[in-house]
Amino acid sequence: MRLLPFAACVALVCASADAWFISRSRERSQSSVKEAVRTAVDKTKEAVRTAVDRTREAVGTAVEAVQGAGDMYSAYRDMRESNWRNADKYFHARGNYDAAQRGPGGRWAAEVISNAREGYQSGLSGQGEADTRADQEANEWGRNGGDPNRYRPEGLPDRY
Repeated sequence: MRLLPFAACVALVCASADAWFISRSRERSQSSVKEAVRTAVDKTKEAVRTAVDRTREAVGTAVEAVQGAGDMYSAYRDMRESNWRNADKYFHARGNYDAAQRGPGGRWAAEVISNAREGYQSGLSGQGEADTRADQEANEWGRNGGDPNRYRPEGLPDRY
């Protein structure tokens, strides 16, 4: 956020310098000085608007990522609480689906968390490559908007 005031100051200094040099020029009239300042101010306003829009977008994406991480945690917590046999693919798909519905930030968080989890599982836990591939398929299915119920095991309580 410190960049925004700095950019505005630089633009105003440039506009002022430009106006000073123009005012010193004998062949330019007073109206051209005003026009140069007006143009510089308009360009500064546009630069500030663009910076604010980009900042808002970045903050929005960060919020989505945090919310998406929360969705992933909720699915994990529900999976552990349910302790239901063969339900992990459903919870993988559901967590990724819920997070991705938040927007690009949520989708990003779901992908990062899923890849980290599967990297850990395949490398250290001994779950096996086939299980990792199946988990990643469920992760991608949910992240791409697929219905998580595709992986829902029979008899899993409606609460989940």
